[in-house]
Parts: sequence; structure tokens; C-alpha cells
Amino acid sequence: MKVTEYVKFDAVELAELVARGEVSPTEPETAAREAARVVDPRINAIAETWPTDDAPTPGGAPLAGVPFLIKDMAVTMAGRRTELGSRLAADHVADADSFLMRRFRRAGLVTFGRTTTPEMAYSTTTEPVLYGPTRNPWDPARSAGGSSGGAGAAVAAGVVPVAHATDALGSIRIPAAYNGLFGLKPTRGRVSMGPDVDEVFNGLAVQGSVSRTVRDSAVLLDQIRGPERGDPYFAEEPRRPYAEEVTRSPGSLRIGVLAQAWGGRRTVPPVADALSRTVLLLESLGHRVEEAEAGLGAGWEEYVQANACLLTANLTAWVDELAAAFDRPVDSSTLEPVTLAGYHYGRRVSGPQLVTALAVRNRVARSLARHFTSYDMLLTPTVPELPVPLGTHGGGAAALDGLGWIRRLFDLSPFTAAFNVAGTPAMSVPLTADIETGLPIGMQFAAGYGREGLLFRLAAQLEQASPWSKRTPGVWAGEETGR
Repeated sequence: MKVTEYVKFDAVELAELVARGEVSPTEPETAAREAARVVDPRINAIAETWPTDDAPTPGGAPLAGVPFLIKDMAVTMAGRRTELGSRLAADHVADADSFLMRRFRRAGLVTFGRTTTPEMAYSTTTEPVLYGPTRNPWDPARSAGGSSGGAGAAVAAGVVPVAHATDALGSIRIPAAYNGLFGLKPTRGRVSMGPDVDEVFNGLAVQGSVSRTVRDSAVLLDQIRGPERGDPYFAEEPRRPYAEEVTRSPGSLRIGVLAQAWGGRRTVPPVADALSRTVLLLESLGHRVEEAEAGLGAGWEEYVQANACLLTANLTAWVDELAAAFDRPVDSSTLEPVTLAGYHYGRRVSGPQLVTALAVRNRVARSLARHFTSYDMLLTPTVPELPVPLGTHGGGAAALDGLGWIRRLFDLSPFTAAFNVAGTPAMSVPLTADIETGLPIGMQFAAGYGREGLLFRLAAQLEQASPWSKRTPGVWAGEETGR
């Protein structure tokens, strides 16, 4: 299988080719490795690759033979390094598979490496000291987003059709928007975080993927969803597989639109124009779309401060655990300035402050839940501006304290985090591009708790009405290799 052929197929098609014997089980992996060899020097999306087990892939596994990359975060693979994008955890080798890794294996995925992430996933851009910056395949001078920036860049450039990703503030949806991909953040409790942790960032973080086609994300979520023993949350199992949902009509939906973000950050004209075009597309498909007012249930500053308490308190405990495990100091030799600032801020968060922050989380969840009684979905831009130049996040960041850094992240991405706080599913769909630059623009759709099936139905309808998978960036494996 030539790379120029390999990049034409999504994960479902590759698995079908393997199952029918039209390509050998190893051919897609060989093509993926060649794609990585050629494009990754230009985007720096892959932290490491490794040899794979030569044993046959599981018979009948739905994604058998599909090349795959895991994020260097929130999943462990026995015998492979998990460094969390940080010098503090450098060279750490996992001694066991996490629950999620076991499910990736059962799905038949061929995991041959790990993608880059910002240190501790503590940013919405991927520019860690440990790896260096990950570059956007559409414009290498721009960010690929974060914290799943490596996953987003690798999929967008054609290295793999789908890749593991996580999301605590928008870390699936932001890279999906920046890289022209589909990315769905599942409901809290849909995918297990175990066994080493029960939740991450007090339930803000979830596991998922980014992909070039909707059905790849649906099929993969079918393979990894469902609780494990001891999980603290349980999302009710869907009525039918998500792979079936993408074949069903969503019907006529009532969709509320938020053009401007909570907190006052203004949406730039190219993104506002893309939102208007999305509304017209939705209306042409028979959906009822109207401007909505969706209160958070908390003032913006109260909301940001509550999230800062949750994020930094968890970060501090995490850092202390890693420092003790690896016998390393907690200082500028092991942590970047913004992570170190968050660590020190988190040490000052008291027990009562943490409880108050959780109460704010509850108010946000209840407030957004009420809006989903009026609307089937809420529509926003995924981010209020085009992919930002590399270095945007870091300008003056060394002078920020822990709260100041969280304020910056929420200002750069004000639309996404509310649905992490609420625990509800949300997706970024790459419906449009900036007319002037050609840069992709993502639109975010959010639904009520446990309603991923409805999101998949709408996403599949939109994908058919306005296809995006044939749009390719300047850094694209199919053109770079010529093989």
C-alpha cells in the first residue's frame, strides 16, 4: 500500500480492506510509519514511535490493522514511556496497560507511538519545553492547539486517520478546530479513566479522539465506552451503537446560537462569518435555529476562579506525587514557568475553597442543563479566532501567577470549558474555512448529558451536506511522500 493510497482511506475503510484481505494486516502500519517519517519533521507532532507486536491482530476486531497513536497523557501502555510532556516525568515507563489501552488493543488498533502534549496538558497550545512546539499542518507558523495538539496535527497531516485525545477545557475540540478535524468530547463518565485514577481535574477531563471522518470517531467511541469497576461516574449506555447513529437522520432540531462568548471575548469577523454560513446550512437542512441566551449560572470571574481552584489544586497534588516517585525537585529545572506558577497557586487553595469551587461547578451544570430543555443543541464557534501564531500563549506568561494563566486560557478559548464543567458532550465540526487564508474554522455543537448519539447524527448529516475530509493542508503525507 502506497502512502498516496493509504491517506485516501479512513479507519473504517482501512479495517475493511484488511478484513477482506485486499491489503495485509501490516501494510497500513508501514504506510503510516512512512507518512510520519516524511511529515513529522515539519510539524513535530509525534513524541516517539516504537516497534509493534508482530502477533496477528484480533480476528473480527472492528478496527483491526488500523495504525494508531496515543497521546502522552491519561493512558498508559505497558513497557512504553509516558512522560506527560514534562521533564518531571521524563523517561518514565509504564508497567501496565490502563483500562483504555486494553480497549484500544481489543479494537484491533495498531498503536505505534505517542503524540505530543503541553506539559501536564496544562495549556490549549502544544509548545512544551520537553518536545518543542507542535506546528499546524495548515500553517506551520501557527499553533496546532492543545492539549491534544500532537494528535490533531498528526491526523490532519495524514499520518493516522484517527488518534487518541483528551479534553479538560477543550483539548479535543480546540485541536479539531485548528486542524480542520472532527472532534467529540464525550459525556463525563462515558470512558473510564482507571485504574490509577478515578477522575482527572475533578471530572473536567474526558477521553476521546480526533478524526477526519465522523464515523471513525463513532466507531472508536463504541469500542472504548462503558464503565469499569470502581469508576465514580456512570453515563447511561446509549440505545444503539454510535456507528448506527451516523446512519440515522437527526430530524428537525431546535438549535440555540451563541455568537459571542461568555466573559466578553469578541468573536473575530472571519469566525462570525463562518458561524453565519453554518446557520444558513442548518436552516437549509430543516433545523430551527435562533439566537439564544445561555447563562452560566455564575459570574465570569467567579467561574474562572472556581476553575483555577480545581485545576491548580489537582495539578499540585499530581506534581507532588510525580516528584516523589521520580525523586526530582519541583522547580524550574523540571517544570515550565506556568506549570510552576499553577503549582504554587494550588498549594494555597484551601479545603473550603475547593468545596466552593465544586459548588460553582454544580451551578454551571444545572444552568446549562436547563437550556437543553429549550434547545436540542447549542451552537457556538469552537474558538473565537483563527489558529493563533506560535508563541501567542507564552507572551509574558512567565510573569503570570496561577490564576493569571487560567484567565489567559479562558480568554483564548471561552466557549469550550463550560461543557467540561457541566459534563455534557460537545463536538467541533470543521464545516468552513477562512475565505482569505484557507485556515479551518470549527463550529461547536453541545447537547444534553448522555446525548452523543444526537450529536453524531447531526455531524453525519453536516458531513454529507458540506464534506470536509477531502480538504487537505499544505503539510500532507499524500503529497509529501509521492509514494
